[in-house]
Amino acid sequence: MLLQRLQEEMKAAMKSGDKDRLSTIRMLISEIKKVQIDTKKELSDEEIIQILQRYVKQRKEALEQYKKANREDLAQKEEKEIQIVQEFLPQPLSEEELKKIIDETISQLNATSIKDMGKVIKAVMEKVKGRAEGSVVSSLVKEKLS
Repeated sequence: MLLQRLQEEMKAAMKSGDKDRLSTIRMLISEIKKVQIDTKKELSDEEIIQILQRYVKQRKEALEQYKKANREDLAQKEEKEIQIVQEFLPQPLSEEELKKIIDETISQLNATSIKDMGKVIKAVMEKVKGRAEGSVVSSLVKEKLS
């Protein structure tokens, strides 16, 4: 299970003295535990992946803000956190793989116009489950249906 892997990596970071990795993994475990307490149930790996993706998205937004403010020190910290979290996420799909899934979904749903974009995106996102960003899927679907 992903939570156990995170806990094992936390122990390894403690032993190796990697403070950045340790603090990032502790933050992830804290986020996961918070959601478990709020929902009063054990989370599946899929739900944990969603939490990790949300965390990466927040870090990317913070990274952009730091770059705009010319705070390279904080931007580098965010980049390092993003790299650490991405180790625990499934490998993202290549653009070719994603385009193939989009083409298959469009033909399955008989989508022909931009009006069908919402249902195509929804179906594709269910198939890729965290292996592609929604904005990328959206732009590729829009390109195909235009």
